[in-house]
Amino acid sequence: MVYLAVILLIFVTDLVIKNVVEKKLEMHKQIPALNNKIYLTKHHNKGAFLNSFDRRREVVMLSSIVLTVFAACLFIGTFGKKGKTGLRIALSLLLGGALSNTYDRIERGYVVDYLGFQVKNQKLRNVIFNISDFFIIIGAFLTAIFRDETS
Repeated sequence: MVYLAVILLIFVTDLVIKNVVEKKLEMHKQIPALNNKIYLTKHHNKGAFLNSFDRRREVVMLSSIVLTVFAACLFIGTFGKKGKTGLRIALSLLLGGALSNTYDRIERGYVVDYLGFQVKNQKLRNVIFNISDFFIIIGAFLTAIFRDETS
């Protein structure tokens, strides 16, 4: 099934990248890439977005698990219904990313982030992502668009 393959591809790809980052990169050292448009680095996010709630890691982990299970239930609920292709794709993207970051929180106690953007705004330049973050954002956006899809 193509939807499960998408979920697995996102999960495994990000897991492999995170493992390489953990082994090969120094913490917070920035390595320019793509003509200095982006940089690679290693950052451990012990909380939620922008390290918020980093002192409440158990709450963040539990929230991550609950939201991932909720998204999985929505995803499973789309099967057996006519149409819903857009919603299934959206939830596949969201779940691939959510499973990867949730796995990190459970196994490592933090999420490995490794990708930053060279922008003029210093605050935005300090925001570090991983590939799963992008799939979560895109999947959530598309889920909102396709939530009422009927055919």
